[in-house]
Amino acid sequence: MPLLARRAASATLGCVLALLTLAAVAIAGMTSAGREARPPAPVGAVLPVPQSASSASGQFTVAVVVGAHGTVGSDVLAPYEVFARSAQFSVYTVAASAAPVPLEGGPDLVPAHTFADVDAGRVRRPDVVVVPALSDPTAAAEASLRNWIVSQAQAGAHVLGVCNGAAVLAATGLLDGHRATSHWSGIDALQKARPAVHWVRGQRYVQDGSVTTTAGVSSGVPGALAVVGQLAGPTEAAKVGRAVKFPGWSLDASAAIPDQHFALSDLPVGLDHVLPWGRPVIGVGLANGSGEIDVAAAFEVYSMSAAARTVAIAGDEAVTTRHGVVLLTTPVSLAPKLDRLIVPSATTLTAVDLRLRQWAAGRNLAVEPLHGAAGELGFDAALQDLAAHAGRPAALSAAKMIDYPTAQLPATDRGRSWRSPVLLALTVLLASAVGLLPTVHRRHRRHRRQTTPVGTASNRRTERSA
Repeated sequence: MPLLARRAASATLGCVLALLTLAAVAIAGMTSAGREARPPAPVGAVLPVPQSASSASGQFTVAVVVGAHGTVGSDVLAPYEVFARSAQFSVYTVAASAAPVPLEGGPDLVPAHTFADVDAGRVRRPDVVVVPALSDPTAAAEASLRNWIVSQAQAGAHVLGVCNGAAVLAATGLLDGHRATSHWSGIDALQKARPAVHWVRGQRYVQDGSVTTTAGVSSGVPGALAVVGQLAGPTEAAKVGRAVKFPGWSLDASAAIPDQHFALSDLPVGLDHVLPWGRPVIGVGLANGSGEIDVAAAFEVYSMSAAARTVAIAGDEAVTTRHGVVLLTTPVSLAPKLDRLIVPSATTLTAVDLRLRQWAAGRNLAVEPLHGAAGELGFDAALQDLAAHAGRPAALSAAKMIDYPTAQLPATDRGRSWRSPVLLALTVLLASAVGLLPTVHRRHRRHRRQTTPVGTASNRRTERSA
């Protein structure tokens, strides 16, 4: 082979090896981050755990479905609290079985009821069914969930699809011929897969008859408020809206929002997703009575940004939220080493569970009530905390991914992480080194041929002939 051809082949092979190395690192990183986003149930959990309960006994019943193999936690907990804030609504979680189910990036949830309970009349049939995003919305394992949603809709229930819960609804055919929306990153794929649906961009939520769908994650709050207004009236919706304090929400506010797209400013968060190694571990301290939106925000913001790994920590193996949802947690006796401990729903240290404070004190770990500069809770508090430790760009990118307003967020930017840029540099160096291997090997062989004595080479040929 001519020298120039050998060099070209070597360079091509080197480029392929370098690209394969980069791809392998990215795949390994995303796999690792995915495993951490769906942590196993706490080891050593003591059963039986407390049973989730309906929030109240209001006129309207709301069933929030949860999938068997992974559900976005904020899509479940945020609408749950909106409805539970009203005495006119009774809210419960429901799943295919009574076994705990995983929430992406957060703790496992214990369903209050099963589909069979409702079908057998042991539980009130829902007037509203809330459908969150599932890890695998079209999986055969979720067939019973999809069938149950259809049966409730056919029986007259209103349906609220939150974020990519629209993909679950689209798979059932309930959205065919209707206007609907979903998370901005998935609408193009949904348009191709489900062309019978009239997909809408740039709307916080879309109501079409008895079906309401929302944009990304946090949009489940105004979407649920719209359903409250539809069933219980605008006065009740306004009262609940004042309680949950979603930025910019009012009865007459426009549902229009920016039509988002991925941008270069999202690159740091993207790097954190593909290079998750060495991230800090944050304990999210929970206790009985923690607010559902506050809990959801703490896990969602850090999960979406991939700036840290979160672990649900509590004094016991389970906690019951303010309105009756049971979450499985890691008891402090089994807690891993933490870099930080944040506590949702707390604005002062005295509001933190005493067992958490004592445990943290024994490890010289500061307890940080999760609230904003002006006492804000929920997503505002979580995003401000992220900005303070990972930088404002990370907070803005995470807010875009969850479709949360940012105009009200302080302009502070005290934090900055160099972990992912350093890992990126090391990965590029590794890929470059691997890519140089063919060239090094070719040059080494050429050097050996040039330095081998002629007689020796002749003798070797003679020996081989013999």
